[in-house]
Amino acid sequence: MNREIITYKETQTTIFRKLPYTNTHAICSLSTSNLKKAIPLLNIIHKNNFKTVPWKNGKGETTELAINKGASLANFDWRISIASVVENGIFSDFSGYQRNLVLIEGNSIELCHNQTKTDKLCSLLDYATFSGGCSTEGNLPNGSIKDFNIITNEEKFDVTVTTSVTQAKFKIADSGLSFVYSLASDIEIKQDATQQVTYLAQGDLLMINEEKSISVSGSMVILAHLSEK
Repeated sequence: MNREIITYKETQTTIFRKLPYTNTHAICSLSTSNLKKAIPLLNIIHKNNFKTVPWKNGKGETTELAINKGASLANFDWRISIASVVENGIFSDFSGYQRNLVLIEGNSIELCHNQTKTDKLCSLLDYATFSGGCSTEGNLPNGSIKDFNIITNEEKFDVTVTTSVTQAKFKIADSGLSFVYSLASDIEIKQDATQQVTYLAQGDLLMINEEKSISVSGSMVILAHLSEK
């Protein structure tokens, strides 16, 4: 943990602490008279605590960054992961789920869905949105790639994905669940009400699960917002 920020203002205290979830830290805003009832605003999941799990089809491995509490690969509400694709082949069947796949390393991948539609991801942070129930074949015209995946239960969530290669500033939605991933550099996270600033290190994942006004500034950023249907 590179930075620790502790601020005091009137009856509000902001602290940076370790969460019970072993690979997560949080920045919390809480009343000084009721510290024990604090709810984390920002959960930082560090890259050295990501999990490696087998693909659903058994033909490779995925780095799992986060998944909803109590979930399994066979039954989850949302899941954030990174996978290396080293050969052409059919993707795992995730019927009932929506997939958002972002190119984060390598030159290109072509995704052919049900032999009728093709998404071509040719530049870093290009992404495709498609049904996990499609018969999707990944083709690699220029060698292996790595992708960032947001997979969500299509009956429970609407998903908005935003990416930026160049320096940009984003306003996080005031409700729902948001994820921010830093691909190449530290990202500035500011809580607008208190002007508190922290930083998301390259390769770490930020989870925001509170209705607060938050701004994100940086380059090579992936932002995913999940809103309940």
